[in-house]
Amino acid sequence: MFYYLFDYINKTWNPPGFDVFRFLSFRSALSAITALFLAFYIGPKLIAYLRKKQIGETIREVGPKTHFSKAGTPTMGGIILIISVVVPVLLWSDIKSVYILLVLIGTIWLGFVGFIDDYLKVVKKYSKGLIARYKLLGQILLGLFIGIMIYLLPEFGKYTTQTTLPFFKNLNWDFSYFYIPMVIFIITATSNAVNLTDGLDGLAVGTMLIVMLALGIIGYVTGNRIYADYLNVMYLPGSGELTVFIAAFIGAGLGFLWYNTYPAEIFMGDTGSLALGGSFGILSILIKKELLIPILGGIFFVETLSVIIQRMYFKYTKKKFGQGKRVFKMAPIHHHFELLGWEEPKVVIRFYILTIIFVIISLASFKIR
Repeated sequence: MFYYLFDYINKTWNPPGFDVFRFLSFRSALSAITALFLAFYIGPKLIAYLRKKQIGETIREVGPKTHFSKAGTPTMGGIILIISVVVPVLLWSDIKSVYILLVLIGTIWLGFVGFIDDYLKVVKKYSKGLIARYKLLGQILLGLFIGIMIYLLPEFGKYTTQTTLPFFKNLNWDFSYFYIPMVIFIITATSNAVNLTDGLDGLAVGTMLIVMLALGIIGYVTGNRIYADYLNVMYLPGSGELTVFIAAFIGAGLGFLWYNTYPAEIFMGDTGSLALGGSFGILSILIKKELLIPILGGIFFVETLSVIIQRMYFKYTKKKFGQGKRVFKMAPIHHHFELLGWEEPKVVIRFYILTIIFVIISLASFKIR
């Protein structure tokens, strides 16, 4: 809204200094600052409200014993993240941008699906929350919508069904008729992957902040003809506007991490983890970096892979030997390291370090190609 207001003032009266609101970098900075202060403002109020209503996390008995002390910690903190992202984006971005509209719709939709799941678990006391098939249906419907929109909208031009192949120059991959199924798969996979990662204080949001910083750089380059030509990547006019969204995400994430860091005062719940993971997938799709997801989101990929390996091996050994065996002490893999004796903050910090390494590799892929 402010974007259009200041643009109108600048074009009508041309007062000195107002021209700065045209610049993407300036609006992104304002977006991050607004999001950070919103998170600081909303955080304590929501924590106090949830404590008053006794809306807290239930800890599974099969988990690490050190987690039992977390029982009752307020959850559904993803509300802080979503509000702190959406409001600055509405204020400082070009809301008519297709890129902004798609990522906003996706983030809000998945946040709503996660909210229903959290509400059923912590308020209505349904142990399993939202039935898995309904949650999956929500993810699939969003993926179908995003895929169709990209397929039909002219903003994506000749690159509609294409994506960049990491480390290869002048070589793109065309998904052709499999494009929409691919979009559905990515949004479902990334939202669930971050949901699985959200098991330690500050792990999911901190890791995502590092990933988002890289996505912000990639998104800005993709929307800038000069930088896109220099690095020989797809140039998508208007995609740079996503930088405003990513900046808001970083500001909101930092604000939420203030309360979510060990020992956490609030958990994000599925409200936050599904929205975070979905936005990661959608952003990667919009800037045509889908195949970079396993590297850029390496921690999320490993966390998901550990769950798949654990379940498959357990079922295989149970069928063959009559008793199931496990590869890891517990999955997702961050719990495995906890049960090995690592302190929770050590696991989180080391996962941050690994994420930074994955991000460096991802950004280096542009220069190598």
